[in-house]
Amino acid sequence: MTGDFRVSVLRLGHRRERDKRITSHLGLTARAFGADEVILSGEEDDSALETWNSVSERFGGALECRFEAKPMSWLREFAKSATVIHLTMYGEPWRDVTGSIPKDKPAVIVVGGTKVPAEVFSIADHNVSIGNQPHSEVAALGVFMDSWLGPIEESTIFSGGQIEVVPSERGKNVVNHEEE
Repeated sequence: MTGDFRVSVLRLGHRRERDKRITSHLGLTARAFGADEVILSGEEDDSALETWNSVSERFGGALECRFEAKPMSWLREFAKSATVIHLTMYGEPWRDVTGSIPKDKPAVIVVGGTKVPAEVFSIADHNVSIGNQPHSEVAALGVFMDSWLGPIEESTIFSGGQIEVVPSERGKNVVNHEEE
């Protein structure tokens, strides 16, 4: 993103053994849909950070990723000057609220892992549901980001990578910039 508008995704309550694949996919989805930063909390897990950094290095982009030991303190402070969006199946329907969520200041999309502290519901400017049934937080993040941010300009966001995938009707068309 550009200017003062930055999008972060905060993964609350990561459990290293139980959540490693889903958290990895959550960060990859955040990146693919235009997030500037992914913040991991819960159990510290370098493998998730390494995966996200490796993908950005190979495929381009400038995704920042880090671990936050005190996510609720960070969230309270961040909320003073930013928009907090909490993805939860208990929230308002995304189709009803997406258009009213501003894009004029930094924003964080909060996605829970283990039980989300009740305080998150009051800190959030928007508690948003993709559906009111149990579902994947990865799917919820992708649907929300696409509907809120709209189409992204991949050639701008993901420049500088070693590998470029060129859209093709059939087969794989991959350019390896390291071999050029």
